[in-house]
Amino acid sequence: MRAANRGDSAAYHRLLTTITPVLRKVVHGRGAGLGREGCEDVLQDVLLAIHSKRHTWREDAPLRPWLYAIARHKVIDAFRARGRHIEVSIDEFGEGLPASIGADPLEGRDMDKVLDQLEPRAAEIVRAFGLNGETTAETAARLDMSEGAVRVALHRALKSIVRLRERMIE
Repeated sequence: MRAANRGDSAAYHRLLTTITPVLRKVVHGRGAGLGREGCEDVLQDVLLAIHSKRHTWREDAPLRPWLYAIARHKVIDAFRARGRHIEVSIDEFGEGLPASIGADPLEGRDMDKVLDQLEPRAAEIVRAFGLNGETTAETAARLDMSEGAVRVALHRALKSIVRLRERMIE
């Protein structure tokens, strides 16, 4: 690195050739959740950062910790850039996953939990539309409401369900 920083292009080529396999292992080890292609993208970012910031390396300091710090920060940046989502290829698990036999038996229970937290009339309107398939006119007649009031109540109930669901996820 010292020679590369002084302009020796052959030394710089040897440096990159030597550190790339080591950095690849570091990136793949720390960035396993990024997938193979994601890790290779991060490795390219690491090599570009080394190239553009090589003048910041102090010649009296060891090189390896400096390189590892850059790699670690680039892996962290990659995870931050993609947010909370982790993508895992289904191909890796395809043979071990059982086939779906039918509807999720717990789905109705989960919906009942959410609907039980709504006001009784709001829950009844959501059940009428979502579970029983009633029309606005049918629901309005059954509940002695105007169709507009049913639509407004449904809209409010659905907004409440979204808020409840967000609280359940957090």
